[in-house]
Formats: sequence, C-alpha cells, structure tokens
Amino acid sequence: MIALRRPAWWSVLLTVVGALLFVRLGLWQLHRADEKDALLRRYATSVSAPLRDFAEIAAMPPETSYPHVQIQGRYLANRVYLLDNPRHDALGGVEVYAPFHVAEGDRLLLVDLGFLPGNGTAAAPQVPALPTGAVTLQGLYVPPPGVALEMGGDALARQQTWPKKTIYLDPEQVAADLGRMLYPRVLALDPDPAAIFVRKRTLDFSAMPPSRHRAYAFQWFTFAVAAVVIFLVLHRKRRQRARPKTSDTP
Repeated sequence: MIALRRPAWWSVLLTVVGALLFVRLGLWQLHRADEKDALLRRYATSVSAPLRDFAEIAAMPPETSYPHVQIQGRYLANRVYLLDNPRHDALGGVEVYAPFHVAEGDRLLLVDLGFLPGNGTAAAPQVPALPTGAVTLQGLYVPPPGVALEMGGDALARQQTWPKKTIYLDPEQVAADLGRMLYPRVLALDPDPAAIFVRKRTLDFSAMPPSRHRAYAFQWFTFAVAAVVIFLVLHRKRRQRARPKTSDTP
C-alpha cells in the first residue's frame, strides 16, 4: 500500500476540482456523440418516410426531425447561389442553391439542388438552366448549412452578377439580397439519377463526427486519471535509506 504524506488542503481541492472537471468534459463529449448518432439515424429514416404537408411545418418545423415534404411552385431561375466550400469532390465544385416561390406561400424557400462537381480549376462549374414554369419538388426539410465567421462582411451584397458565390450561406444575407423573407429551413431535394447534381443525403459532420467526440472524451478521461496519478506521486512518502552501521572498534 502506498504511504502518503499529509497533503495541503489546496492541493487536494485542486486535484478534486480538476479531475471532476475533466470527467464532466468527457461525459459531455460522449453526450454530443450520442446526439449526433441519433440525428444521423433520424435523417436516414426520414428519406423513406411518408410525405408530410409542407404548410403545417413550414414556419415552425420540428427541432429534432427532418420532414419529407412535397411542394409546388416556381424557381426564381435567375437567382442562384453557389456555396464553394463543400468537401464532396477533390477537384472542387459548388453546392447550388436556388430560391423557390412556394404556391400559396408568403415566403421564399431556399432549395438545395445538390453538388455540382468541379473540373480542377478555380472557375465555378456551369450551372444548368432551371425550369421557369410551375414544378413539383420533393425532398427533406432540413436546417440551412452552418455559418461561421465570414471575414469581410456580406459577400453577396458586393456582387452584381449571378450566380453569386459565397463560402458561407447565411440565410439572413440571402433574404436581404433577395428582399424577401425566407422559410427557416431549406429543401434538400431527393436524389435523382437523371440529375446532373450529386445529391449526397447525409448530415455533414465531417468537421466533428461522433467518433471524434468519443476520442476527445477518452482524452478528457485520461487527463482526470493523470491528475490523480500526479497527486499521488507528489505526495508519496519516500523511504528513508538505512544508515550504515558504524563500528565502535578503534
């Protein structure tokens, strides 16, 4: 059994607080991994789910599901946005979004047409012409792509020609650019073998997938163990060496 020196109160407090903090962070990472796993499962089942009435969920969609809907209306064919930071293709490419006027709707719906592969150059791929008449669309009603800090402000407002290109698709900027209100989510169209667009229907957790959350959890738990081990090592009693016996004989 390890014999310990009497520790100072502050060293005990520091070790306990640090270990508990590391454990709490590890548990939080495991919780985030479980949440994303659940989202991926719900997304996968939504593709084959029965169609829902878009009017019932348009303004207030359910937070934890991705309704499969069918809508009718018309594209704003000359108003296309190119998101040029997707990771689908090593040759580059863009995710193409187009505003859609929903029949009997009071807002515009941003439609994710899919990914348009690049050709390995800096030039954006040529976007095919969209239909100008009434069409029926079918897909998942999903949250818009994530928005990060965009240096330089609103890139859309500075562009005068279409299609407009951006590295972050901010719904507020798109709404201001179009001068119309948008629905809170976007329509990710169902895959179509005849379409030129690549429609990879899965949630994009490439930056932080569930496996990475679990790796971070293991790291935090390791820190907690290390804090306790360091405390024990620093407060372990050292064995005193036996002094050599001295002879009384002159």
